[in-house]
Amino acid sequence: MRVLIVVTHLLGAGHLTRAAALARAFGQAGHETTLISGGGPTQPANLGTIRFVQLPPVRIIGTDFKTLLDANSSPIDEAYLTERRELLLATLHEIRPDIVITELYPFGRRVLAKEFEALLTEARHLSPRPRILCSIRDILASPSKPERIAQTRERIRESYDAVLVHGDPQLVPLETTWPVDEGIRPLIRYTGYVDENPNAVVEGSRDGILVSGGSSAASLPLYRAALGAAREMPEKSWRILVGRGVAEEDFQALLRAAPSHVTVERARPDFRALLAQAEISISQAGYNTVVDLLRTGVQSVLVPFEAGQETEQRLRAERLKALGLASIVSEDGLSPTSLVEAIREAESRQTPQSVSFNLDGAQQSVAIAESLFRAAPALHQKLDWSPLDQALSHARDRGYPVQLWWRDDDAVSDTPALDRLLSLSRQANAGIALAVIPSKLEASLTERLQTEDHAFALVHGWSHTNHAPAGEKKAEFGAHRSLDLMAWEAAQALRHAQERLGDKLLPVFVPPWNRIAPGLLPRLALKGYQGISTFTDRKTAFPAPGLLQVNTHVDPIDWHGCRGLLDPARIIASLAGTVERRAAGEADPEEPIGFLTHHLVHDDVIWAFCEALMVRLAERTIPVLRRDLVFSGGNRITAVA
Repeated sequence: MRVLIVVTHLLGAGHLTRAAALARAFGQAGHETTLISGGGPTQPANLGTIRFVQLPPVRIIGTDFKTLLDANSSPIDEAYLTERRELLLATLHEIRPDIVITELYPFGRRVLAKEFEALLTEARHLSPRPRILCSIRDILASPSKPERIAQTRERIRESYDAVLVHGDPQLVPLETTWPVDEGIRPLIRYTGYVDENPNAVVEGSRDGILVSGGSSAASLPLYRAALGAAREMPEKSWRILVGRGVAEEDFQALLRAAPSHVTVERARPDFRALLAQAEISISQAGYNTVVDLLRTGVQSVLVPFEAGQETEQRLRAERLKALGLASIVSEDGLSPTSLVEAIREAESRQTPQSVSFNLDGAQQSVAIAESLFRAAPALHQKLDWSPLDQALSHARDRGYPVQLWWRDDDAVSDTPALDRLLSLSRQANAGIALAVIPSKLEASLTERLQTEDHAFALVHGWSHTNHAPAGEKKAEFGAHRSLDLMAWEAAQALRHAQERLGDKLLPVFVPPWNRIAPGLLPRLALKGYQGISTFTDRKTAFPAPGLLQVNTHVDPIDWHGCRGLLDPARIIASLAGTVERRAAGEADPEEPIGFLTHHLVHDDVIWAFCEALMVRLAERTIPVLRRDLVFSGGNRITAVA
């Protein structure tokens, strides 16, 4: 692919560092990559074959994000912005990228909206149109005005194919700082944290205290407080790494003030290795710094940057503290004494149980972009249906009537995505089973189902909560919980759903994540359930007396990768193979083939494929699930057209 990444860093170099890490990952994967920077004139190191384009630079002073200055600290004018925009668009047309990634915009950088919108408009009119992605960190500046939220949502819907969230929802979900609505939720892709240095960490004995700050002069108060704390702790060796953005005069002043047991030097490229050998780290809580801390596992004292009403670092620090991974000293309480107290606390803190976060964000971002690029035929080109057509023909020759049913998981309310799903169900003349989450069920869904002849509901667990121990596969009703408690929850879920949905509910249990403790199955029948549905070919039609199993078998989403559409050819082959196994008697021919979707996370590419597939299947299979599907006497599915 040809990949274009556009970033403008204004305060510090974190945004550029993250964008450069993405560029390296694309380059290492063999993609022709161009990185355009509109911030300070600093070219990241180790770009290799990546092309670097520097726009006329802009910067700010302090946290005044509205006043843009040039490299000489003079206010910029319209002619300057025009020069930037012309170079940006010229590069776009020269490269003709397959993938365009804007860093932060439209969630931020509103002061540069004119140039970003010009880029997006030109990109949308290229032929073929590139996939357009937004790249954001885990925590955003919470919007203060409703109109800004609405404007951002509109820009996302108009131009973007995915939003890459470079974080792990276990630590900070995007909703913590940004109101995600149903319009953009399907576009959200968590990549994990982007690690600019993914090489393995060599750990040894830990000793001493390592102090670091960001690249700007904002860390000067931290350096000065650390020197004071070092005087109170002469028994420790100290190393203070000073960012390149600190003026030489200030750096020399720090050198002169340092006691003999303190080393003061400029930031070093082996920072990660120094962290791995340190007993305690004292730092701010910026994105890249926290990735370093998570990668090395060092005990941390965090002094989050909070000037100008910034909340990003404080929130990230609070989440790490809650996990037992850090102590916090606030900027307004920063002093030698407070640092010493925090260091003592860190020394006494027990190492918490292993907490695993996804730090593979750069590689995952590449995988998502590759998936979108591969899936483009689902939107724009003719798909090769021949493997499926051949399988259906073979089944017909063997006298096997191919039967299909359709399950969609996680419904809780009437949303635009649900409306699109139900419209497709009517278009394909196919019934659809909505696996609803009882504890989250809203009145709007109940009302909508009463008007839909082709749709009915199944019971999707109780609250769709993961109770699996850390490191194990997710499950709400897995073998790690009490059978009595799970049986009670399942019964409560059935009662709750029946009260709200009435005859639109079938007494069929769909365990979240398709995992269930075998010992729970007999109890489900005793609690009033007549059916169970998970994923893959069933081993037996009745896993417990009175409980019929009808599973799903084909899912179009790449859950273990980019969470976008799988390669369409792979989905078609999977469906064809499922047909062939039944026709050949290698799988239970009485079990209808189940197609599984998740409407709340579908993007346009997934929708386009599902629409094409369902219309095609409606012409060539027997859709067995209608409104009047019943579990007749507990012995087989009966379909009433």
